[in-house]
Amino acid sequence: MTGSNLIRYGFNAAKLFRLTQQQSQFIAVRSCGWVRDFKPGPYPRTPEEREAAARKYNLIPEDYDCYEEGSGFGDYPKLPAVSHEVMDPYENYDYYYRRRNFGETLHRDYDILMSERTNPNVVHRYPPRTMFAIFLSPFIVIAIIQWIDYYFDLHTANPMKPKQLPGDGRVHYTFEPLD
Repeated sequence: MTGSNLIRYGFNAAKLFRLTQQQSQFIAVRSCGWVRDFKPGPYPRTPEEREAAARKYNLIPEDYDCYEEGSGFGDYPKLPAVSHEVMDPYENYDYYYRRRNFGETLHRDYDILMSERTNPNVVHRYPPRTMFAIFLSPFIVIAIIQWIDYYFDLHTANPMKPKQLPGDGRVHYTFEPLD
């Protein structure tokens, strides 16, 4: 961004400390890629309203499906959860880092589905129960070894000399020269 754009968008230091809550929310929403035209409207009740909502979100009416009434999402479309990992990396996107094109409708959990986040469609090599068992197996093996050591008293099987404690009347060492 050039300096004039920074001032135009309200990012200069003098204005940054005088922003109202509404202005700061506007800047936060704008910086995350939100398009003002995609603000959800009321829940569509008639077929004409559904077609208008589909056009609003750049969808064909056959692909448009909205969330249940009363869920709080209004006419926002129910899109499939597609993570960035499964999108084609060789496609010519308008914004490659986010792998999206201009005017593309975003999933409602877009911030969770970004490339550095999670992939809800991942298929793991092993089921979660097997992964958990593999994770716990070293701890279980160590616990069994410690139990065997405690039960069979193996930690005292290593012979050691008795400790040389002062006060028992014996001289364990001296600083006198040898004869």
